[in-house]
Amino acid sequence: MATRVKMPERSIYKPSEVCAIAELQPYVLRSWEAEFPEIGVAHGGGRSRLYRREDLDRVLRIKQLVFVEGLTLGAARRQLLKEAPASESSGSPALDELLGEEVRSRLDGIKKGLHAILELLAGQKA
Repeated sequence: MATRVKMPERSIYKPSEVCAIAELQPYVLRSWEAEFPEIGVAHGGGRSRLYRREDLDRVLRIKQLVFVEGLTLGAARRQLLKEAPASESSGSPALDELLGEEVRSRLDGIKKGLHAILELLAGQKA
């Protein structure tokens, strides 16, 4: 029996928002991040993690598995792995694939710029 949770329609959530929506204490969310590193997107420079809609859905599913169904975190992980193929075939493109194209094109531009710098430097030495 799944409970309905009202979630704001956004693409990115802060940790405090995830805790409020999922009705979890921050230490619980942090411990789940350690157990499930695929939850959230880490940012450098000491900034806190950000969560995508998929991460929030996963946190809510973990909460159901642990608190409602009584599974351990290890058993919840195994259950999520069993459920993963069904959710991946939903037809929506993965975020990694969308970002992958943009990142590849940026890297190609950077590579061309670096080659141009190398050519300039090689011309100065000759």
